[in-house]
Amino acid sequence: MKLLSIAVPCYNSEGYMENCIRSLLVGGEEVEILIVDDGSSDGTAKIADRLEAEHPGIIRAIHQPNKGHGGAVNTGLENAAGLYFKVVDSDDKVRASAYKSILDVLRRFSGDEPALDMLISNFVYNKEDQNRHSVMEYRRCLPAGRVFSWDEANRFPVGKYILMHSVIFRTQMLRDSGLKLPEHTFYVDNIYVFNPLPYVERMYYLDVNFYYYFIGREDQSVHEDVMIRRLDQQARVNRIMIDHFTDPACQEMIGDRKTLRQYMFNYLEIITTVTSVLCLRSGAPEHLQLRDETWEYLRNRDEALWKKMRRRILGRAMNVNRHLPRRAVVALYLLAQRIFSFS
Repeated sequence: MKLLSIAVPCYNSEGYMENCIRSLLVGGEEVEILIVDDGSSDGTAKIADRLEAEHPGIIRAIHQPNKGHGGAVNTGLENAAGLYFKVVDSDDKVRASAYKSILDVLRRFSGDEPALDMLISNFVYNKEDQNRHSVMEYRRCLPAGRVFSWDEANRFPVGKYILMHSVIFRTQMLRDSGLKLPEHTFYVDNIYVFNPLPYVERMYYLDVNFYYYFIGREDQSVHEDVMIRRLDQQARVNRIMIDHFTDPACQEMIGDRKTLRQYMFNYLEIITTVTSVLCLRSGAPEHLQLRDETWEYLRNRDEALWKKMRRRILGRAMNVNRHLPRRAVVALYLLAQRIFSFS
């Protein structure tokens, strides 16, 4: 068994995927790199096959009809042979020194019973269009350098979230959680991190800058114009997260873990805020209706949860009259942008 499986979803990634893969090869024989060619129409498939031939036993090229980012992650998880599982987007990369430290930790706990469920590390936002970067770290939220549980975690401030770039999950735990991402849908990274959390018991925070997340390209899914065009998909992800959090089985698994419950509530709140503020930013009648439908969906699933979220500052701001002056809408947008760090 490999120590770590890394899935690299690729769709028309010929211009940058090799930079990503080269950074992952530092892991050596303990790591398998699953390049999931998601029905690309450029040279991605040929590059994947060549890299597999050049690095047998480390790189596997998997080709499938286009299923979107979520479908590619699903395929990676289905094919993973590693004890642990990580997703790295094809336009990102990892830092070599931090990578080696990550593997040291995974190796140290690979024989533990009960097992380590989630390893968390820092990631770096690289805004290429602005030539600047910022680090998402968790020093005040999580104890570093040791195994801990949710009871030992501190409360996360607004704007501090464990995102896909931060986590490595135990592969079997992900499978046991029943994680299945929707196909042909963007923004499923949030589901990927959110839904398995009730299954996480033992965690480890390694305070290193491991993942480098490059944003700023105009065609990226997190670019504002793109997000507005895909608001239906953002709303779909929002509803799936609402479904999961309000499911009695999920609530039973969360149990009396107050820090986990509050963290998942905060995460759902910020996703609902992003959906709402983008609808306000657009101002199109169909998007204003989508905002209202999202909140009504939450109300129908769990009225107590709806009331709690509506009473808070973000909930009140996101449910203002649709004739709110444009200047105020822009201010709301910039607030959510700052909190959630989308482009």
